[in-house]
Parts: sequence; C-alpha cells; structure tokens
Amino acid sequence: MSEEIKKIVLAYSGGLDTSVILAWLKETYKCPVIAYVADLGQGDELKDIEKKAIETGAEEVIIEDLKEEFVKDFVWPALRANAIYESGYLLGTSLARPLIAMKQVEAARRLGADAVSHGATGKGNDQVRFEMAYIALEPAIKIIAPWRIWNFQGRNDLIDYARSRNIPVPASKEKPYSSDRNLLHVSFEGGILEDTWKEPEEEMFVMTVSPEAAPDKATYIEIEFEKGNPIAVDGRSMSPVNLLTHMNELGGENGIGRVDLVENRYVGMKSRGVYETPGGTILRVAHQAVESITMDREVMHIRDGLVPRYAEMIYNGYWFSPEREMLQSLIDNTQKNVTGIVRMKLYKGNCVTVGRKSDHTLYDPDYATFEGEDVYNQKDAEGFIRLNALRLKIANLMGRK
Repeated sequence: MSEEIKKIVLAYSGGLDTSVILAWLKETYKCPVIAYVADLGQGDELKDIEKKAIETGAEEVIIEDLKEEFVKDFVWPALRANAIYESGYLLGTSLARPLIAMKQVEAARRLGADAVSHGATGKGNDQVRFEMAYIALEPAIKIIAPWRIWNFQGRNDLIDYARSRNIPVPASKEKPYSSDRNLLHVSFEGGILEDTWKEPEEEMFVMTVSPEAAPDKATYIEIEFEKGNPIAVDGRSMSPVNLLTHMNELGGENGIGRVDLVENRYVGMKSRGVYETPGGTILRVAHQAVESITMDREVMHIRDGLVPRYAEMIYNGYWFSPEREMLQSLIDNTQKNVTGIVRMKLYKGNCVTVGRKSDHTLYDPDYATFEGEDVYNQKDAEGFIRLNALRLKIANLMGRK
C-alpha cells in the first residue's frame, strides 16, 4: 500500500474477519495495530480475547465495558421512538456501530493513532455505519477497509489464510454464517442463510428457545416506564443493563423475539438476516401500551409518521447526523408524560399487553363507556359527521352534473 500509516486502531471482535484483518494489517502496513474491543454484552465471546489478539499480532488490546452506555444512550432513545426498520428489525447492530466507532476514535486520539479500521465488507451496511461515524467525529483520520482493497474473495479465502498462520477462528467452510451479538440482539447472516427458502437450523439460536419448546404456562410481568424509559420490572427498580438482561432472559425462555427478514440494505441489495431480540421485542410492545393511554392522538400520529424515517437514519449510519438529533429531540419531547405500568403476558413466542395504568392517563372511562352517562352528548356527533363529510357530498353532487 502506498499510503504511509503510523498506527492503526482496529475494531476487533475476535471473529474470523477481524482476526484475519489484524494479521493482514500488520503484514501490509508494517505498523503497530491496536485491537479495540467494545464489550456490548457478547458474554463468552470475549473469553480470552485479549490473549488471542496479542497472539495474532496486536501491539495492545483495549477492552472497554460499554454496556451501560449502549443501553442508556443508544437502545433507550430508539425504544422511546418505537424504532423498527422495515416492520421487523429492531436495529441491534445498527445501534451498536456508532458507539464502537466513537470509542475507536477516542482511543486513536489517546494513543496517537492516525488510522482506524473495521471488518465490514464492501457489500454491507456496517461499512457505512462505521465510516459515517468516523468522518463525523474525526474528519482527518485515515480509514482502512480491508474488504474493499485486499485480494480475498470471500470467507473461505479468509479461513485458508487464518489456517496458514495458525489463527484460531470460530467459522468453518461447512458452517460459514456470521453472527453479531450484543445486549439487544444476536444477528445471523451469510452462508447457509443465503438460501431464502431454507429454514434456519434450531441449533443456531443462542438467546431464545423455539416457541414450541417454551413453557406451556404463560408468564405475567409488570414493566414500569418513566418518561418513555423502562425503569422497573415487577416492582423492582433496575439499571438499564440489568433490566434489558432480565427481559432477555424472560423473553428467551418464552420463545419471543425471533425474526427472519429479507431486508433492503443501504448499498442497494436485498439481504437475509435472522435475528433474536427477546427483551427488545417485549419492551417495544410495552412502551406502545403506555403511550396508548398517555400520549395525545395528534402528537402520536405525527411521531408515528416520522418513525420509519428515524429508523432508516439509524439503519443507514446517520446516528451522528443533525437530522437524527433533531428528530430525537422531537421524539423525546413526546415522552414527557409516557409514565406508567404495563402488565404483559408472555406465552410461546407471543407478548401481549393485558393491562396498563398511569397517573398521566388520558383515558377517561366516563367518556369511553357504552353505558349510560352524562358527560357526552351523542347528538353532537351528527354535526361532526356532516361537516367532515361535506367535501365528499359536494364531490358526488358535482360529479353527477
């Protein structure tokens, strides 16, 4: 490579791609490579990761626990918006990438590195998410995207390279799909999943049991929200990380949160993703239930009209954009009265709202009742209907002429 690089901070996961990239960067640029590891709740996947990175050639390994920041500052804001991409994807990976990129840039500043690198392919969304964040936060930093410049054609080539250099990797030519895990979800793509007609193998899933294997008895829980954020479960206050972890356990035990989706990538192609988002699925349904009794109708309808655009911004890598921040301010303003408790029924892949209450409720049984009452004059509805139908009436009359 003609470009002179002094030091690189690599977003390192210990998987196939970044393990090969770490060794390849050292061989190619002849400079120190810092392995940056963001702990977002990968669990056992981080076991011995420092040792592995050092043995693969890293000069230094930085492991930062970002779980609380991830949930509080990225997952909860998206939850307040009920954000969902193409009616199915709860943005688990999309929300993680800007945080990782931000911390990578901060590490590069501390360590005097002049370049950052990532393991995203030239076909995927993650390259956009990482690099949009790098540029927004540190425009002068050099970006190295190995998948766009090296000669490897696919993951089988990477497996061969890893074996030639004795780099242990958790993938094989027989089972080469990739996965990404954090506290919000696990995603799977590639390999055997590229056949859109083929059902995912049951042993692939790690956060959830199948609905068929879930308990035959329903689980009831109560979730408390304050200004749009979940703060307690069954009367017990919890930190963001502990609450989401607990919801993941309950959802996973009841087979909730599996999604098999063919989505539209930002780069233009369709891609199949299989996701497990147990806790996030339950919390989104519960959040909508609190909103149903606390949020003004017109405010809700305007906000709901903006959710697809907001979710698209996150999916496409615009977390640090002024338009996302502007929408976030609007969305957060809608949440000032979204405080209350929701009772949920979890059963074999389903989460159903069975109760909701709030001190800020806008639901008045005196007005809503179908029984006799004195607060609503039903005759008023006649004029309301006639005025709203006037343009339809005129259009019909003029059409007859």
